[in-house]
Amino acid sequence: MVELLANIWSVYLDTAFWLLVGLIAAGLVKAYIPEDAMQRWLGGRGFSAVGRAALFGAPLPLCSCGVLPAALGIRRSGASKEATVSFLISTPETSVDSVAVTYALMGPVMAVYRPLAALLSAIVTGMMTVYVDDEREAVSEPAEPLSCCNKEKTVESATACCSNSSTPTNGTDICCGTSAKIATNRFRQALQFAGSELLDDISKWLFIGIVAAGVMTTIIPPGWLEQWGQGVLAMLVMALIGIPMYICAVASTPVAAGLLVAGVSPGTVLVFLLVGPATNIASLILISRELGQKVTAVYLAGITVSSIVMGLILDGLISNMGFTVIAEIGDSQRMLPDWLALSSAIILLILAVPFLRNRVIPFLRY
Repeated sequence: MVELLANIWSVYLDTAFWLLVGLIAAGLVKAYIPEDAMQRWLGGRGFSAVGRAALFGAPLPLCSCGVLPAALGIRRSGASKEATVSFLISTPETSVDSVAVTYALMGPVMAVYRPLAALLSAIVTGMMTVYVDDEREAVSEPAEPLSCCNKEKTVESATACCSNSSTPTNGTDICCGTSAKIATNRFRQALQFAGSELLDDISKWLFIGIVAAGVMTTIIPPGWLEQWGQGVLAMLVMALIGIPMYICAVASTPVAAGLLVAGVSPGTVLVFLLVGPATNIASLILISRELGQKVTAVYLAGITVSSIVMGLILDGLISNMGFTVIAEIGDSQRMLPDWLALSSAIILLILAVPFLRNRVIPFLRY
């Protein structure tokens, strides 16, 4: 039991700082990219729409269930089925916070290769759906007119209407206030989203992932799974395990690190990192209802095949190019100073517990 708790704590220390960095970056993305811009960029059909959807979705801080309403809104705003599918895959498979944690636990090779593989998976699967007939038509819903004098609107709405239609007085917009005040509100909004809303959404799953990584590190001897932890069959099994699961990109990372310690090949672990966050029962049901059963079948096939191919390529690069992927779990391998790792762990713990957060950092309430 003591060893188990020590391993869980070690994984948490390795994760905390990079998770804080990723959360802040995710908050900035959320606060500074307007939703109407998202809908404009994801319009159109064909390869350009698929590529834009994949690139736009990759850094967004949305998990496999959180991305569903966003994708539904995009689809009903006129996005093509291939752009919607690409967005549905790239968004939960990777994000700025998950990349940071990947770097902390599995090193630079996986931190770079994982988002690239996610982008390619999203683009390939999106393009596959181009050749599937639409079983559902996108329903366009007119956007509600925005009024910058409506006090109920958000910062994004206020910024959108700060235009020449308003008469500035001494550098102050009569409806929107000073640009400095808007910038301050946006930054506060970013911190509130990162430290409250987003962390509340992922904290339970992150806790489960960290505990699972600690358990695997404790009970599975190094190299035990090596004899069957690689190759196409192992990757297919990993995909079948990941498809029905609900696990976000951040929470899947410590689990993947534990699998590496147990002897599973990096390519097989990559399949889990790609398939697990991008699919679950809820997402498959919604995709089937919104886009049709044919698109759902292509969605599953595209994710599975592209993930396995990217996993095989990763294992091949490691074997032939001398790349190294090692799970960096343990005090002896920690890249950060102990004081920074410990202080980050304490801050993250305060943020993750609403009672403590509201008492210690009250301005993060949302």
